Amino acid sequence: MKSAIVLGAGMVGVSSALALQDRGWSVTLIDRKQPGLETSYGNAGIIQSEVVEPYAMPRSIRELADIVLGRTNDVHYSFRELPAHLGSLARYWWHSQSRRHQAISLTWAGLIAHAASGHEDLIKRANAGNLIRRSGYRVLYRSKPALEEAITHAEQLASAHALDFRTLTPDEVAAAEPALILGGVGAIHWLGPWSSSDPGKLASSYADLFVGAGGTFVHGKAETLKRNASGRGWVVQTESGPIEAENVVVALGPWSPTLLRLFGHRFSMVRKRGYHAHYSSPEPLRVPMMDVANGYVMAPMALGTRVTTGAHLARPDTSADPVQLARAEISARQLMALGERVEEQPWMGTRPCMPDMLPVIGQSQRQAGLWMNFGHGHQGLTLGPVTGELLASVMSGQSTVVDSGPFRPGRY
Repeated sequence: MKSAIVLGAGMVGVSSALALQDRGWSVTLIDRKQPGLETSYGNAGIIQSEVVEPYAMPRSIRELADIVLGRTNDVHYSFRELPAHLGSLARYWWHSQSRRHQAISLTWAGLIAHAASGHEDLIKRANAGNLIRRSGYRVLYRSKPALEEAITHAEQLASAHALDFRTLTPDEVAAAEPALILGGVGAIHWLGPWSSSDPGKLASSYADLFVGAGGTFVHGKAETLKRNASGRGWVVQTESGPIEAENVVVALGPWSPTLLRLFGHRFSMVRKRGYHAHYSSPEPLRVPMMDVANGYVMAPMALGTRVTTGAHLARPDTSADPVQLARAEISARQLMALGERVEEQPWMGTRPCMPDMLPVIGQSQRQAGLWMNFGHGHQGLTLGPVTGELLASVMSGQSTVVDSGPFRPGRY
């Protein structure tokens, strides 16, 4: 029986472990925390079947000036931390050029097309349907020009990718969401996306499915990874002692490049820190909603209304600076009776974005038996199951649902 260690028990790691297990592998899943408690917990909880284009970096002078001058809540940074990001941001900007972004989007859309079906299977097997809403996702606009531009783009995407959406007037927004005080100038309601009332619990339910089917989960430290005594496998130190396997999968999200430096790899990554807080809204939203003009998403969660922020370009070792969350809270209170904060301190985590906007999936070109599945940007929750299947198929020598070539680690 083939064996593997999977490092990282977020949505991507758990999905990878399950996909290997389904193919007859002996798999040990290792994390320092319980499954689903890092980035997989902190997102907006949306399985975004409509995001057929990855988020490109703004290239217009106006948009870049807004970021530099702090006139947008989408991005926050400090000049003293910016030098650490310049190399990755420069590559991201280069790949965001229109022609390059279109080519990247064709590859990306191939993964997105299988995202919901990948979750569907795991949701049924894990009996996690109570965590899922299938009522879509709304994007609210506060200016008519922005809404008109968004509708034109939505029509293009819908035609090219068979997506469903509705355009809502302010009155229709108010009727669809009684919790709202204001309906902006209208909204786009994407009908295909699903959402979870507890994305961390969704990931942990998939982990329970893995363990229930005979898989092993154990706490351990990824940084102890090294070759075993024979030199033909891998070993990791855990609370249960050393764990060995022929193969290892690095699915550590934003921590992956740091570990992989120990084995000769240099991965550039744009680390986008995000924050969220929950609020005890007297009347919750019915579906998640993005307030485009103010750069945040509100989502109904088990703990209350979750407000999530855009990107803070921060080094991993810097302290929290939730200025975007404070601005988002002010804007959200204009739209609805938000209520009081549930937690004393906001949550923060990091989205692992590759400069070419595509995840890294495949085997190391330097180390036999070292495999990777990370760099999903804003869509780790959405893409975990399909990229887990893709990796497991490659590791098992099977045909894949999409071409694995564009995701190979060797492109870096």
